[in-house]
Amino acid sequence: MISADTIRTAIGVVGNGTALVLFLSPLPTFYRIWKKRSVEQYSPIPYVATLLNCMMWVLYGLPLVHPHSMLVITINGTGMAIELTYVTLFLVYSAGAARRKVFLLLAAEVAFVAGVAALVLTLAHTHERRSMVVGILCVLFGTGMYAAPLSVMKMVIQTKSVEYMPLFLSLASLVNGICWTAYALIRFDLYITIPNGLGVLFAVAQVILYAIYYKSTQQIMESRKRKADQVAMTEVVVDGNKSTNNGAGAGHY
Repeated sequence: MISADTIRTAIGVVGNGTALVLFLSPLPTFYRIWKKRSVEQYSPIPYVATLLNCMMWVLYGLPLVHPHSMLVITINGTGMAIELTYVTLFLVYSAGAARRKVFLLLAAEVAFVAGVAALVLTLAHTHERRSMVVGILCVLFGTGMYAAPLSVMKMVIQTKSVEYMPLFLSLASLVNGICWTAYALIRFDLYITIPNGLGVLFAVAQVILYAIYYKSTQQIMESRKRKADQVAMTEVVVDGNKSTNNGAGAGHY
């Protein structure tokens, strides 16, 4: 008979796989940012929040804090590197106040995690206390990571467009939340259950919004394309008239 630990480990491996997909799902977005050399209307908040979440979970999974948490360390360490790359691209392709905001948030996160690690490791002397302190913070920031797209969801409702809320990211969040919630429930871990359970709810809300506003998004994008084509044709006509007039006037002295 398969033991609960074996099932939990298997689900954890699947959870790592879905979490990796989640971390990599913004690649099309960042390819677009790189290609256009601009962050456009994309918000850095989900990626900054995810970076903080990964750093806190790496701290939680350390043997000195919560032993036997290798699956937690591996995926969140990988996620930390990936999210840091995304945030760096925001720094490169944003400007002015937006760039300063991202830089200050990044610096504050690194200082905060370093401070928490120093305090927990020096003042809490048992694994239980260290796990409790870091676990509570992980709940808060894990919830923050999943709730970060709420600002994007607000923009979706206001603009009736899901152009800047990628469906793949929402679906990856949903699958990831389900896997890690199941992982946490087998051998009950409150600190993993709460943020991932909430993550499932937030992801479902995003998918519902996508279904509601998908058609209006297509209409908005088609309208924008028609306007761009009309402007391009107008410019061609104007340039053609100028060329004709210049040619007609070339014989007069």
